[in-house]
Amino acid sequence: MDTFELIVIGGGPGGYLAAERAGHAGLKTMCIEKRAYGGVCLNEGCVPSKTFLNSAKVLDYANHAKNYGVSVEGKNSIDQKFVVERKNGVVKMLVSGVKATLKRNKVVMKEAEAFIEAKTDEGFIVKAGEEKFLAKRLIIATGSMPVVPPIPGLRENIETGLVMTNREVLDLTEIPKKLVVIGGGVIGLEMASYFSSVGSEVTVVEMLNKIAGPTEAEISKILQKTLERKGVKFNLGCKVTAIEKDGVVFERDGKIEKAPADKILCSIGRRAVTANVGLENIGVNMERGAIITDDCLRTNVANVYAVGDVNAKVMLAHTAYREAEVAVNTILGKKDHMRYNVIPSVIYTNPEVGSVGETLESAKAKGLNAKEVSIPLTYSGRYIAENTDLDGICKLIVNNDTNTLIGAHIIGSYAGEFIVSVSAMIDLEVDIENIKKLVFPHPTVCEIVREAIFQI
Repeated sequence: MDTFELIVIGGGPGGYLAAERAGHAGLKTMCIEKRAYGGVCLNEGCVPSKTFLNSAKVLDYANHAKNYGVSVEGKNSIDQKFVVERKNGVVKMLVSGVKATLKRNKVVMKEAEAFIEAKTDEGFIVKAGEEKFLAKRLIIATGSMPVVPPIPGLRENIETGLVMTNREVLDLTEIPKKLVVIGGGVIGLEMASYFSSVGSEVTVVEMLNKIAGPTEAEISKILQKTLERKGVKFNLGCKVTAIEKDGVVFERDGKIEKAPADKILCSIGRRAVTANVGLENIGVNMERGAIITDDCLRTNVANVYAVGDVNAKVMLAHTAYREAEVAVNTILGKKDHMRYNVIPSVIYTNPEVGSVGETLESAKAKGLNAKEVSIPLTYSGRYIAENTDLDGICKLIVNNDTNTLIGAHIIGSYAGEFIVSVSAMIDLEVDIENIKKLVFPHPTVCEIVREAIFQI
């Protein structure tokens, strides 16, 4: 039985990067993936959805070209089959890159379903397909899968193809006339944004009274208003009670309503994949189906780590990347730990939303002496030059006691690109007076951060 210093179970962002970092450090490493290297993010999530959204953005620009003095003749339309083909090409290129990087770092790749059979004095016995291997250490990176709640008619209509998850929607080659999205979170909003841009009548049904989950309240309202202008209809505070062949039945204020649909996207949330991995054979502790880890990604079992969605701390690909690095550094004896309070999040609608850290509400709930500064993105020359929809804002949350930033929330063009600069300021606890001395390139939208700093 071949022995490895580290076996990584799962080849998504957390898994493949952990294997890459371990292999680069000289550890004899194997990475086992049962479906496709790159995981959900690369194959049916982050990257393919952004390929879709970029096509929609180009179409939006074409449809509003006259606002910028550009004449476009004829009716603009989307070639959905081409969009899917292009998406598949992008995915194929990036998956090939992942495999090449693992190979370059001497990681042994095994495409099979992994199962942990036992823990011995020598290590952990892992079965992959028909073979067995011995691992001195394990990193569990089995990811997550869509939540499919027990709504009458839901599972049956997933089988018929009427209802889609994030996987199926990205292979849709025809634009539905009427699309109902169940769930107003990130995935639901991004797909609502896309399909409304390319011609669908989109209706979102959300149980909460606001969209975008934990997103700052005013930012959420601006995003909703923007999407409504694009034609998206929102039904908030509504509970879905049934899926029928021609639509979604939901309850609002005790009354039953129905949203007609040709296709339905179920994007209620995701849950950790921990079943049929063999975690019970080695005694890994879990809570609500997710693996419990500390800030070094250690589980309760010595030499077993868990990174990415499987620990359900922050289900974002870039969180998994950083967790992978922390786990491997811990294995190598390097001091490192996760700082979950400075992980940025982005909603890739048009306009984008970038968020990091505390909102004023969450800061006060924690007893912090905080204040909020909010300014419109029209303080940025480039923002005005490139946009006709000028509702964007930038909010900064300040800790008055430390004179440092503890949160930022931005809606507008490029927000997802420059939110990292504020993340760094928060992480490094840079004094406000020192931030004022930083030079931002001009004209850029990110200058809005400097403008807001001087309002403090």
